[in-house]
Amino acid sequence: MEKRAKCKCKIEFKDKRSLQTILKALQPEMQKPPTFRSRATLEVEGNHLILNVEAMDTVALRAALNAYLRWINSMLNVLEFLKTKQVSS
Repeated sequence: MEKRAKCKCKIEFKDKRSLQTILKALQPEMQKPPTFRSRATLEVEGNHLILNVEAMDTVALRAALNAYLRWINSMLNVLEFLKTKQVSS
């Protein structure tokens, strides 16, 4: 794949546990990308998750970024919901 577009997102987490949970949840996507037009990698830097996305074009880059950021946001929402349920129990 000849890469023509790339983006690096640095996402800060309040705690390492949430970061590690999301990192583990995204591993299957890293190992087998949903499309051949883009590729993503994840790194951890302190309390930050670094999402690197490379794509063949800006359309593929945008699609991949939207997918990964949506997954991360959804998982953060679930983790926050679970925290509130544990506190109220």
